[in-house]
Amino acid sequence: MKRSDRIPPARVRAAAALAAASALALAACATPPAGSGTPAPRTLGSVHPAPPEGEVAAQGTVMDVGGRVELCLGPIAESYPPQCSGIPMDLWSWDNIEGSETSGDVTWGAYAVQGTYDGETISVTQPPVMLALFDPMPFPDPTGGKAGEGDEATAAAIQEELPDLLGADYLSSYPENGYVWVDAVWDDGTLQDAADADYGENTVVIRSALRPLG
Repeated sequence: MKRSDRIPPARVRAAAALAAASALALAACATPPAGSGTPAPRTLGSVHPAPPEGEVAAQGTVMDVGGRVELCLGPIAESYPPQCSGIPMDLWSWDNIEGSETSGDVTWGAYAVQGTYDGETISVTQPPVMLALFDPMPFPDPTGGKAGEGDEATAAAIQEELPDLLGADYLSSYPENGYVWVDAVWDDGTLQDAADADYGENTVVIRSALRPLG
């Protein structure tokens, strides 16, 4: 190479500096900057509690539509007959059971139910008890009456996320005393741990509608 064809050292240094600056810019674009407000992925939407090993009890509306029986643990549409979506039930019979109503091919009633749960279906093991005659077990207060750390805006944001995160496991939620109280179909502590990881402790309380016996 002729001397006149050589690239001046200053130009080489400038090109190297430009390449380094470009690499830094690309890295900055690929990684959200700290404080940018980009939310981290929620653990709560990716974990699923193992089914309970023993029997469980639950209170709700048993809805039989044309022979398809479900236990509705969440809201009931105020129509006639009422409508709801719940957990499929096996081994259910209306024989000798009081407290039901029928309209067309729909039969329903409010009961305390006992059985096993495999994560999808409740298999009834004991005769149900009409809720009007049932003395329910109180839900323990895991907070001990201590106020939570959430504010109104935080609670509203969490409540907006919960239905999508929990899917069919979500029943309802409401804010109270600095917490978002969440009713879910079933939790053995798995969902609670995920909620603590996502939102911080003393912010969300998850209650299981299916309650283990024994």
